[in-house]
Amino acid sequence: MKKGIIGKKLGMTQVFDQNGNVIPVTVIEAGPCLVTFKKTAENDGYDAVQLGYGEIKANKVTKPLKGHFDKNDVAPKRVLKEFRLDDTSALNIGDLVKADVFAEGETVDVVGRSKGKGYAGVIKRHGFHRLKMSHGTGPVARHGGSLGACSTPSRVYKNKKMAGHMGAVRVTVQNLAVVKVDAEKNILAVKGAIPGPKGGYVFVSDSVKTK
Repeated sequence: MKKGIIGKKLGMTQVFDQNGNVIPVTVIEAGPCLVTFKKTAENDGYDAVQLGYGEIKANKVTKPLKGHFDKNDVAPKRVLKEFRLDDTSALNIGDLVKADVFAEGETVDVVGRSKGKGYAGVIKRHGFHRLKMSHGTGPVARHGGSLGACSTPSRVYKNKKMAGHMGAVRVTVQNLAVVKVDAEKNILAVKGAIPGPKGGYVFVSDSVKTK
């Protein structure tokens, strides 16, 4: 990884390319981010920087984080994220990282959190089939069925598909093209959709090509 930034999803819109084709884009408020901490290979075994994004009142910060910010003499930030970079020599504590670290035409990976959908049954959550509503089915048409937990092993196996909380999980979308960069307003427009609701925090980094 060579660069990264923290941002906020503002929503989706569309832009037109030079040939008049419509391109759906997601608009991200990317930064400005403050370098709140720095790690080096000599001291920590790897090179990384910690970025902070979003304003927060000092009385809302926990004591451990307050000590962290005070030690490095930086302003408190709402969201912190560590980015492992190949080279951190150009960044120091107190520097600002803005949207112009990316350029039009580059590809990025975006990490966000999907929308939470509350408690859901196995049909909605895992795509289970329901039972027929014929005679003898009983009031279990949408139930999950047997869990297979008899005297052996006397428990339910881990990762068993059951009803539970749906959504609100970490999602990564890779190889999205940067369509537009507005350095003055700290805006990134990336092609396609990214996870998360409007106003949700996202982490953007240069793309690691997958085979």
